[in-house]
Amino acid sequence: MTEEAGMFRLHHTIGSVLCCKCGIPVRPNAANMCVNCLRTEVDITEGLQKHATLVHCPECNRYFRPPKTWIEAQLESKELVTLCLNTLKNLNKVRLIHAEFIWTEPHSKRIKVKLRVQKEVLNGAILAQAYIVEYVQQEHMHDAARCAKKIKQMNHGIGFFFANWSHGKKFVEFIGKLVPIRSHRPSQQLVSHDTKSNNYYYKYTLSFEICPICREDLICLPRELASGLGNLHPLVILAKVSNRITFLDPFTLKHHCLDAKQYWRSPFKALLSSRQLVEYIVLDVGIVYFEVHVGGSKYALADAQVARLSAFGKNDTIFNITTHLGHLLNPGDHALGYDMYATNSNDMELEKYKDFDLPDAILMRKTYEENCQRKGGKQHPPSMNTEYV
Repeated sequence: MTEEAGMFRLHHTIGSVLCCKCGIPVRPNAANMCVNCLRTEVDITEGLQKHATLVHCPECNRYFRPPKTWIEAQLESKELVTLCLNTLKNLNKVRLIHAEFIWTEPHSKRIKVKLRVQKEVLNGAILAQAYIVEYVQQEHMHDAARCAKKIKQMNHGIGFFFANWSHGKKFVEFIGKLVPIRSHRPSQQLVSHDTKSNNYYYKYTLSFEICPICREDLICLPRELASGLGNLHPLVILAKVSNRITFLDPFTLKHHCLDAKQYWRSPFKALLSSRQLVEYIVLDVGIVYFEVHVGGSKYALADAQVARLSAFGKNDTIFNITTHLGHLLNPGDHALGYDMYATNSNDMELEKYKDFDLPDAILMRKTYEENCQRKGGKQHPPSMNTEYV
């Protein structure tokens, strides 16, 4: 219609400018630079995470999503790419445009994702750039107890029943990585026999013992073991229990570790457990002598005066002790400890140290009365439904 009416349309042309770096003509932009020169000046992927770890369960083919969720995701699926992106930190500093997988060998335990991001750079210019994130796939057994078909509480222990031999064996290996155990020789029992196909069906039994000690237990070491550890003090506390046992001498802050083989070579039990802790009130704390770090925790040696909270104000019994909590305690604080002054112990190992003078009290940890009142006392975990035999 415009052409028939004798009118014409003016076509606008976009001019070009020379790049301030290399001099090639480019379309005008806020930085007046070409894309290649702009990338050499600014790297928008700097500071972004390019390496990460994914925890994978080989049994159920699931991936771990923190804090405590396992999700099913196939390779190169939407669920897996979502999990990969959620594990990256500082990704909110840029704008994500596209994400895609790069093929890798399945046995390489590597997953590569190519990301394309945008970000505003010099003078408001928007730059897009692609980079690759490499994920290392770590194999970890997902809640081995969930693979059990049945759980029974039996005499002196718990029985787990698995459908496959491999599940039971991996469960034993999983427990062995957490606590010191002693495995016994596996046994087998013939269940049925098919004479036509010559198939035998066996029931296998794997048994192991777990060391009967826990963190914060008070231990009286056997004389042979104490001398083998460099004449360690016979009364020690358990600072940490994993696949290794870490002892701490609360009077000298000496510490030592035992593995499963060393423990089961000369096993021992707890002299006093955390259920026998008594609350004390701190009256005075002396000068801190020195500090050590054991099992990721800090300890400081100091002298202190304490009294039993239940008898405080009723009598004048005050205990002068040495404690490993000198960096935490102040006059007026409350602490839980073992009352060695009023404890009657029939431990055979303790009776071997006839020339040993027991301390009046051994403090274990500081208590915070305000936090206990706010929480409304101790909260017990829910009980598990078990079958008794």
